[in-house]
Amino acid sequence: MDFEIGEVFLIDKPLEWTSFDVVKKIRGRLKIKKVGHAGTLDPLATGLLIVCAGKATKNINEYQDLGKTYTGTMVLGKTTPSVDLETEFDSENPFDHITPKQVEESAAQWTGDIMQVPPIFSAIKVDGERVYKMARRKEEVKLKPRPVQVSLFKVDASSLPEVKFKIQCSKGTYIRSLVRDVGEALGCGAYMSELRRTAIGDFEVEDAFVLEDFISRLQRD
Repeated sequence: MDFEIGEVFLIDKPLEWTSFDVVKKIRGRLKIKKVGHAGTLDPLATGLLIVCAGKATKNINEYQDLGKTYTGTMVLGKTTPSVDLETEFDSENPFDHITPKQVEESAAQWTGDIMQVPPIFSAIKVDGERVYKMARRKEEVKLKPRPVQVSLFKVDASSLPEVKFKIQCSKGTYIRSLVRDVGEALGCGAYMSELRRTAIGDFEVEDAFVLEDFISRLQRD
């Protein structure tokens, strides 16, 4: 491989690694400065991360613009400020009255071209600062809704309070916001316990390297 000319790698991001952690690990092994990723995954998410090296970094925006596919689990009846398990539970509400059909109807409300408010625990900048830093200081954060497209929001609510889901969506869609909005629509709240990105455009996680296997391969080359 000629990394300076440009290479694109598909990596299965491990749990609790940031996307930048993956880039830093690969950059250190390749010993070149031009390494970047095409679309952030939260530390508590796993799955497909496109990493570009050398001149291939010029194409990062093209990969970022591709649609994404995710699978995961939301849990009804509890909420956290971050809408995942990064933060502690801050509310608990009854969910026994919720039916699978109601969950399906709620998910349908957030399908199509929608306006979405990003989660306050996100890397969006307000006045030059990442909003998750403001949220951690418990400062009030108000974010404006943004247009996104959710082409598929399929749910399996046969094991409540857990709800399995599959989502296909546009660039810039926050899955945690969809989980938050479904929970609010149902009146019981929800948080995301698991998330995995399975595809970016036609790129699939089944074709991705496990990170440590990839690093071992680089060491052999």
